[in-house]
Amino acid sequence: MKVLGEIAIIGGGCYGAFYSGQLETARDKGALRYRRLLLIDRDPHCKVAQLPPDPDRELVCQAWGDFLDGWFKPQLRDRDGLMDMIVPSPFMPHLMAEWLVREGGRRWPTRRVARVKAETPFGTPYDQLHGDGVRYVSHADWLCPTHCIEPQICPAIHAPRTWEMGETVERWTAEHACTRPTAGPALFTCQHVTHGVGMYPARRAFEGLAALATLAESPEGGDLVVASVSSCHGAVGLLRVEPGTP
Repeated sequence: MKVLGEIAIIGGGCYGAFYSGQLETARDKGALRYRRLLLIDRDPHCKVAQLPPDPDRELVCQAWGDFLDGWFKPQLRDRDGLMDMIVPSPFMPHLMAEWLVREGGRRWPTRRVARVKAETPFGTPYDQLHGDGVRYVSHADWLCPTHCIEPQICPAIHAPRTWEMGETVERWTAEHACTRPTAGPALFTCQHVTHGVGMYPARRAFEGLAALATLAESPEGGDLVVASVSSCHGAVGLLRVEPGTP
């Protein structure tokens, strides 16, 4: 049995309702134990609000960024040795990069920390720079099955999966480091845990913050690569710390 702390599910719509249902099923079958499920949505009438009550589930009516600002406190994460986890939505913005920008501004007010465009292509089958400066990439050039857990044998092509997006981001980061000071990548890797639900540890946020600190405490600054990925897909952003006095 897997034992976790709090599990924050981003979004209270159809995906959030599905994920919470799967995790509650895993709990009831003895495959998973957790402190509680937190469903994050601004809409108090979202789909999760219409589910039958569950003593271990709570709907948190907040904007996603506001929730993370309050939830990401080092002294509150991984209490009692239990890892707190995040279940991302397929359609959320690059929340981890946004949080790092806000937290960087709070911790290093004399340094400018901002998102810049991830200009350099990856060369993967799907590779698009979005208007928000985030580069969205995928090793798949086919339509993936809904809620795919990305097993070693790809269910779309019925052949071994020979790629890992985290490794692709690491190579891209090394190439970026050839042109300017670079830290990271800060990888938020979503992996299957149980019953079709993927998640990543909340402590990855503080690991990303530590990488950002190496730039903020250096006079020349530099870029931090921040990537939210699974085995096949990813959203890659660049945070730039401008030169200045630490």
